[in-house]
Parts: sequence; structure tokens; C-alpha cells
Amino acid sequence: MFRTILGALALLTLAVVGASAQSTGPAILRPPGGIALDSGTKTAAAAAGAATLNKLSGKITTEALTTAAGATYTLTVTNSTVAAADIVLASFTNGTNSAGSPHIQRITPGAGSITFTLRNSDAAAALNGTLVVSFVVIKN
Repeated sequence: MFRTILGALALLTLAVVGASAQSTGPAILRPPGGIALDSGTKTAAAAAGAATLNKLSGKITTEALTTAAGATYTLTVTNSTVAAADIVLASFTNGTNSAGSPHIQRITPGAGSITFTLRNSDAAAALNGTLVVSFVVIKN
């Protein structure tokens, strides 16, 4: 446990020192390594497969989905902080959805947007509710 606490303190020290040396403003801290941490609201709700969230990380709740077995759903997030060369990592959880077998098929960063393609790989069941897509952008 002592090692865990020391490791956490060391990471915090690096983040604070790196942030003060590389700060691009009060809203975004850039610790060494290029991962940015920003503050403020980091959630949005999608409507008709689209949402806007201008953050380097966040959570998007989809509209209630009825994506059939074997079909895909595309979520386009307008995000002014993203460039086409950036790396986007994402995962999802079921919001109200309790059927089907959804998974992320593709993530495509663009200039000012991220497109997530989610596939229902279930053999028979359609999705029946919302999904929550969590993402983080690593500036490249």
C-alpha cells in the first residue's frame, strides 16, 4: 500500500510540474506525454446519431436504439478539439439497453469530429435502449 501511495504522489507531482510548464490555458492541462486533461462538463446526449462535445474526453449517451441484429449504428460527435491525426480511444457500456451484443467496430477521428461505428453482432436480438460511449483523445 505504501508503494501505491508513493507512486500516486509521484504521478501527481509529474502532472502538476508538467502542467505548469506546458499549460495552454486554465481549461486544459497538458502533462508530459501529450495526454491532455480538461475540465468542465464532459457529457452530452445524442439525437439522430449526432452530438456535440468539445472536450478531449467525455461520455456521450445515445438516443434509444433499435439497431437490428447484424446492423450498425453511426454516432458522429462534433468536437473542435480533435484533429484527423489524433488517437481516439473509446469504450461503451449499456445505458438502458439490455439486449443484443453491441461492440465498437470503428473509431474515425477527423478535423473537428469523431465518428464511432457501433455494431450489434447478436444473431437475433435488436438493441433496445441507450448506450454510453466513453472516449479520450490523445493529441498526436
